[in-house]
Amino acid sequence: QVQLVESGGGLVQAGGSLRLSCAASGSIFSITFMAWHRQAPGKQREFVARIASDGSTNYVDSVKGRFTISRDNAKNRVYLYMNSLQPEDTAVYYCQMLVRPNWASVGDYWGQGTQVTVSS
Repeated sequence: QVQLVESGGGLVQAGGSLRLSCAASGSIFSITFMAWHRQAPGKQREFVARIASDGSTNYVDSVKGRFTISRDNAKNRVYLYMNSLQPEDTAVYYCQMLVRPNWASVGDYWGQGTQVTVSS
């Protein structure tokens, strides 16, 4: 089994920065892509950023130029650096990883979420 644990959320003023971290543990052969999603109150969960095993990245338009996703393959971690935060970035942030526990299988895993609150 694989577990994902996020950390780094909190309360920050508009214009501030935060770094989210997500660590995977358990039976891990390799991790294909890692991603961050978020869910604001009363809204559906939305994709924020993704990083593939080759390091290529994708972002939702609303965070381009402000957020940066990176990964540490040796530590099975993914990070989300968030700059110039705005109140509309307030949400619970979830990490997602597509993990191979062995060469023949793959599983989709999610963390429990970490709250990010941006005050105006």
